[in-house]
Amino acid sequence: MRPQPIANPPNPWASSEVEYLEEIPTAKLELFDDASQTIVARNDSPDLGFSYSVNPYRGCNHACAYCFARPSHEYLSWGAGTDFDTKILVKRDAARLLRTQFERPSWTGELVMFSGVTDCYQPTEASLRLTRSCLEVCAEFRNPVSIVTKAPLIERDIDVLWQLTRDASVHVAISVPIWDQDLARAIEPGVATPKRRIKTIETLSKAGIAVGVMVAPIIPGVSDEGVAEVLQAARDAGARSAGYVLLRLPGSVKEVFETRIRAALPLRADKILHRVRETRDGKLYDSRWGVRGRGEGPYADAIAQVFESCVKRLGFDQERWAEREPTFRRPARVEPQLSLF
Repeated sequence: MRPQPIANPPNPWASSEVEYLEEIPTAKLELFDDASQTIVARNDSPDLGFSYSVNPYRGCNHACAYCFARPSHEYLSWGAGTDFDTKILVKRDAARLLRTQFERPSWTGELVMFSGVTDCYQPTEASLRLTRSCLEVCAEFRNPVSIVTKAPLIERDIDVLWQLTRDASVHVAISVPIWDQDLARAIEPGVATPKRRIKTIETLSKAGIAVGVMVAPIIPGVSDEGVAEVLQAARDAGARSAGYVLLRLPGSVKEVFETRIRAALPLRADKILHRVRETRDGKLYDSRWGVRGRGEGPYADAIAQVFESCVKRLGFDQERWAEREPTFRRPARVEPQLSLF
């Protein structure tokens, strides 16, 4: 099931809008070159566990209705709905830019997250291989890496991940927010089934890659009832860590999400929105640090308690990642030999 085409809420930064008087045209995937001259983004958010991230793509063909990154497309004069799903910016020079960053004397081998915004293993990566080329640079420089993805495509790069495991460090988190396959298809239509993602956890674990599960986002009234099943399946598959984030609906994401669930789950839509508001003091979103990722109130507390009790029961809280000495190093340059003649 794919989302309805051109389902873009009004862009608050646009000076004009387009309204179709007849049938809405089908939106096709379009790729645009991103001419950014840097690839490493720095953040100082107290809600995040990393400071540096690499995003080879902007926009995401996974088309998850809840994606918090959707409003970023509005700054490009596009929409946060289907435009975000089908107009993908690609940073073809990503590996070269990352190498340039690592060559700077100021870079000392900090952890790099793939990706802080959109999925680095979205379908476009299968042919462009931008994420793989960046990971190869990280392996060459022995720079530690963390990855969050929903895509089984990451299995393609087990060889590079193993090199990073051996020479530096890498941790992969597979995102499985919804256990019910039909609900998942309705809300994240471009992603592999939940069970297929669990299989990816198993594949990575058997290959010796440190892998965990992210139940992100937990959607009140949709996926909170399946949290225990996701965690159990992930643990059985070899996941060594678990985390969660409560549904976040900043900016135009609120409209995209509501439109999608009213179309896909019409009988449950009002209940879902009511549950979301229960975790946000009557609103659909609260942007405060420390609250936006967990919510507040009895319903949010109940979600946290269920998650924490499952984590404890399954032994996720007993895992400890071994500390390693800094591994970053710049490979020796081989200068071309000058000719004597």
